[in-house]
Amino acid sequence: MVPVVFECQQCGECCSIMGQVLAICGHPDAGKYILSNQYTGEKTIVEVDPDKIGLYEDRSTISRFPEACPFLRFNREDGKAYCTVHKTRPDMCRDFGCWRILILKPDGLRAGRVMCRSHFCPDDPDLARLWEERIRPIDDPGGAEWDQAVIAILTGAGYNVRI
Repeated sequence: MVPVVFECQQCGECCSIMGQVLAICGHPDAGKYILSNQYTGEKTIVEVDPDKIGLYEDRSTISRFPEACPFLRFNREDGKAYCTVHKTRPDMCRDFGCWRILILKPDGLRAGRVMCRSHFCPDDPDLARLWEERIRPIDDPGGAEWDQAVIAILTGAGYNVRI
């Protein structure tokens, strides 16, 4: 199994509730904002990317997702989510990957994810049943042996796995 480097799918899930964590607490200059992490108090100066100013000015994402990061925008043309301050985004955003193990159906659609150490997020009811019956009972979640056992079960059941 070859490890796959995390590649953002621009679904917007990660940022859809980040407004609970990141809040604008200042606006020192045109296009520049001070973001405050509501948990740590850390402040970061961000600037709207020059190529995303028009997208940032579209407020429809805010009305659809009131708890989203204040800089998340969905592009009406391609339906993808964009960080309008991507070049200057906070470190916590730079370090984020939305999965540790990605589980895909044979057709390539996402069936679920394992996040952090062993937090399971199913998108598919068949995968959720398999997880409850065969994976949850495995001891020592999160270690290399656990990963190998989980991957063997998933691939044996016809799922494709990316780590």
